Amino acid sequence: MTVDTLAVETPSDLADTPDLINPSAAAPETTPEATSAPVEAPKPKKAPAKKAAGKKAKTIELTLTVTGTADGEWHAELKQGTTYLARDLAVAAAAVSRAAKELHEDLSTPIDEVIEEARSQQAAKVAALEAELEAAKKALADLD
Repeated sequence: MTVDTLAVETPSDLADTPDLINPSAAAPETTPEATSAPVEAPKPKKAPAKKAAGKKAKTIELTLTVTGTADGEWHAELKQGTTYLARDLAVAAAAVSRAAKELHEDLSTPIDEVIEEARSQQAAKVAALEAELEAAKKALADLD
């Protein structure tokens, strides 16, 4: 086995690069402006931070689908993957609104708008039916 060794060189007074520790020794002072700016040593680059390899939490994916009609009827179904856990469950509009508020404001605002539209349609339907009922009562009274 052969090992190559390098001879240790003695330091010389002449250097190819300026002395970064003592900048005034690198070049003779020619003007006062030349020595007024300090020479900064290059900053070492930091190694990128590595994330700790922790335990990965197991995720469970459930799909809740809530559907409503203009008449105010709401139904829900719950799936896990391709398996239905619950199907065609009747739910109250107020319960849908409360659940959406609990989950997130971005969910509750559009759902409440849909519920309010259904409410106003139902109120108009009730008013029309009441008017029809009054007309029928008047017609019945005229027959007596």
